[in-house]
Amino acid sequence: MALEKLGLWEKLVGEDSLPAWEAIPDFGLYMDQVITLMEQYLSFLPDRGERIVTSSAINNYVRLKIMPAPVKRKYYRVHLAYLMMILPMKQSVAILDIPRILPPGTDEDAVRAAYEDYARQFRKTAEFFRGQVTAVLQELEGGAEGGVSRLALESVLISSFARILAEQLIPRPEGEE
Repeated sequence: MALEKLGLWEKLVGEDSLPAWEAIPDFGLYMDQVITLMEQYLSFLPDRGERIVTSSAINNYVRLKIMPAPVKRKYYRVHLAYLMMILPMKQSVAILDIPRILPPGTDEDAVRAAYEDYARQFRKTAEFFRGQVTAVLQELEGGAEGGVSRLALESVLISSFARILAEQLIPRPEGEE
């Protein structure tokens, strides 16, 4: 079971799941199309028996000004880029911290720069974890035991330290700690 899960995860993270900026659709999509597209792009996110994103979640992100509002109920490249950054980030930081990381508004150049930097860091981090998973898969295929438990513990520790560091580095308004 662990071998199967690790193999699947290695494949999902190994694929270039985040599209290049130019490959993100820039014609108006309706909400159901956006949700379908996010499920394709972000299939590596944990499946906890629910959709990766729902229309009510997207509406909340807009209401909370975490992402820009749709234009006449349609979503464009800028909106999709925001979602591809927001959805993985909310796995490890508070949703209200995300606007402190992302550029405000819909200035396409600023959003493009932020998305391209995010995608670059995503690929770099994914490659690190893919290497970790590949090493454990090779151990398992060689008959060694303990690699899965060690990788799980290492992942938990990395996640814990990363969250603590991110919370320290995310800019806070004056007087808020």
